Amino acid sequence: MSNETMVQRRRTGELMRRRSSGALAAVVAVAAVTGIALLLEPHVDSVSLLMLYLVVVLPVAVIWGTALAVGTSLLSVVVYATLFAPPPSGLQLIDAQNAVALGVFLITAVVVGTLASRLQRTALISERLTDEQSALRRVATLVAQSVSPPEVFEAVTREVGLLCDADLARMERYEVDGTVTGVAAWTRVPVHLAVGTKIELDGLSVAREVRVTGAPVRLASFAGETGAIAREARSLGIRSSVGCPIVASGRLWGVIAASTKSAERFPDNTEAQIASFTELVATAIENAEARAELQASRARIVATADRTRRRIERDLHDGAQQQLVSLSLQVRAVQALIPDESLEARGELDRIADGLSDALDELREMARGIHPALLAELGLVPALKALARRSPQTINLDVRADGRLPEPIEVGAYYVVAEALTNAAKHAQATAITVVVETRADVLRIVVHDDGAGGADFARGTGLAGLKDRVEALGGRIFLHSPPADGTTLRAEFPLVRQAS
Repeated sequence: MSNETMVQRRRTGELMRRRSSGALAAVVAVAAVTGIALLLEPHVDSVSLLMLYLVVVLPVAVIWGTALAVGTSLLSVVVYATLFAPPPSGLQLIDAQNAVALGVFLITAVVVGTLASRLQRTALISERLTDEQSALRRVATLVAQSVSPPEVFEAVTREVGLLCDADLARMERYEVDGTVTGVAAWTRVPVHLAVGTKIELDGLSVAREVRVTGAPVRLASFAGETGAIAREARSLGIRSSVGCPIVASGRLWGVIAASTKSAERFPDNTEAQIASFTELVATAIENAEARAELQASRARIVATADRTRRRIERDLHDGAQQQLVSLSLQVRAVQALIPDESLEARGELDRIADGLSDALDELREMARGIHPALLAELGLVPALKALARRSPQTINLDVRADGRLPEPIEVGAYYVVAEALTNAAKHAQATAITVVVETRADVLRIVVHDDGAGGADFARGTGLAGLKDRVEALGGRIFLHSPPADGTTLRAEFPLVRQAS
């Protein structure tokens, strides 16, 4: 016997049981109303007693549908005609007045029951649409806020599970090796294939069928099937599943599936409902990829600029600085050859040598500003100490970072401190500056606080704006608190991945 035949038989059995329970409830309700009518008969006219049966027809129509409501109406008519409208003569089944009343009741009951059933279906559809739109709005809000993709994945999977009234909903990402990895799950039952688990597509599953077809898939049963997903489905009592592909940037990225333990199949519009969420997931993935590419592009630009700075620094050190040193030595050598009585010539050579020395000092300072050699040779801590020694302000330097850090992080951290010290000296007229550098929980934190005039702003000037771009290009964050006349605090955080030793 095929799986489809088994599922069809199970559904037929469920439908028969539902109809049987509805018929039994209708008979019991008619009997209860009949008992009440018998008690009221001495005090109420017969037509009013007939209207009591509408109390039975309405709930039957709402709960079990129009067909059973019509049957209940006929049963009510038969019971009423038998007990409350006895025939006036042996040949006449029922008098004309009661016949009209029964006919009107029957028509009224059928119409009212049909309307009640339709109104109930309409109300359910409206409620479902409202729930669906609310769920879509919640997810769309997360996407618009650019929250991290894992948060969107979890929210979408939860909303799909609740909206489909499923027992299990799961989102999986296709890998290049032919497997899938769970990225989010929502469940009413305990599962074994948790988020982060890589799963082989070696048996029947929604993920495998979607990968093959690239289209929505329904699975009616996992009975007798192999594979990790099918085994878990059987162990959880999952009877059927429905899933939709997630297509991002034109490629099949993943799949989201809803599963149920119920014998009732998912509604026909389930695929369309899930597809609405997959579009939002695709948008979140594309946005995240675009942000990652933008950040990578910015990081490449910063790295290129830093390499250019290092090259310029090396060229200055190996070229112009060496020439100035050589010229200064030559001037001193010539000066030593001039007789002592040639005071004017010796004085002129002295001024030339001093000028060369001053130019050399300026060039060295310029080279340090372009890219300090000490940073590349010894690392962040010695470079910051040298920077603090050269500062005209009082610098309280507190560094709690041992060993070398990744080169882009060291360079970025150095320029954060250097720019903050420059701004404090040039614009804030600060007299004391505190610099704290520490590593904690794989994050490098830098705090620079001065007692200057305040009023600094990222939007004013290019120094802070460029600094912000540099920090964010490395995946970091930078914050500025600078109230007027109350000093400035600059805080930067870099995600830290230590280099292998």
